[in-house]
Amino acid sequence: MIDYSLLKKLCEARGVSGNESAVRKLIINEIKDHADYHIDNLGNIIAHKKGRNPAKNRLMLSAHMDEVGLMITDVTSDGFLKFDEVGGIDRRVLLGKTVAVGKNQIHGVIGVKPVHLCKGDENKTIPEYSEMYIDIGAASTEEALSFVNIGDVVSYCSNYTENNNTICSKAIDDRFGCYVLIELIKSDLEFDADFVFAVQEEVGLRGAKVAAYSVDPEFALVIETTTSAEIPEVDKSAQVCNLGKGAVISVMDRRTIYDKEMVDLAFLTAKEINVKAQHKRAVAGGNDAGAIHQSCGGVRTLAISLPCRYLHAPNTVASKADCESVLALAKKMCELIAGGELNK
Repeated sequence: MIDYSLLKKLCEARGVSGNESAVRKLIINEIKDHADYHIDNLGNIIAHKKGRNPAKNRLMLSAHMDEVGLMITDVTSDGFLKFDEVGGIDRRVLLGKTVAVGKNQIHGVIGVKPVHLCKGDENKTIPEYSEMYIDIGAASTEEALSFVNIGDVVSYCSNYTENNNTICSKAIDDRFGCYVLIELIKSDLEFDADFVFAVQEEVGLRGAKVAAYSVDPEFALVIETTTSAEIPEVDKSAQVCNLGKGAVISVMDRRTIYDKEMVDLAFLTAKEINVKAQHKRAVAGGNDAGAIHQSCGGVRTLAISLPCRYLHAPNTVASKADCESVLALAKKMCELIAGGELNK
């Protein structure tokens, strides 16, 4: 069973790329009594969990700690904050949203020129970042800079909620992956395994790249989330994956062609343990697998993902049943791969 109280803490923690300390602290508090770990120079948590037996294949499981967000780049003379994105964000989701700025979490609202002042087609186009601002109620540059600084990160202000079927929160990408790794570390594993909680995935897979060189695995499982688009006006052929249909197994994305034997084993295993699994029906996006599989002498890699609507938005939605499927499949695949089910 998923511990949704822990997942809530992970999702609500603020950890924009390069500023993952709050998430890192929370994870360490959960795993410190269950595995040996260290923090590398970039900020990754690298943990080794002893199983009942030595691993026959060196396996690394990876999930990233960071979330998308914004960064303050300038302050206007009348106290408004200018910003740019950290990670890939659809600008359409930002207008009017409440955000928290800097270590003191100063609340502000993202604004743009009012519609009644727009001319021509201005009100029909998506504003550029240069046209937006964050209003924290300051009246001058000096007043604004007494509360925030250039370079401060900005995160979404949104609450974790759930019902019988779904969860809704910011940063399910990839705090759910972090949750899965925590649960595996706390469990009684059959075989030894290494775990990486990576930084800076959203800005170029940076943490996973260096962590993979440190761990030097033969196989890797990346536990991620992926976009689900089964919403009105989207044809079924373009929906990528669907909430409620289980763990998502990627065959290929923009960064990785996944190991064919691992893909086949994932679907076979899902059937054997009676959990749902589905193909990712698009060659799109990417995740830390893109860096991991190219490290050292090459790493055989598979991504197991949670389908999630409105990825990278202030509120994203996932299915509780899918959460259970991903956790169960990841645990069994960990046992099989570390136990030598696949030849090196």
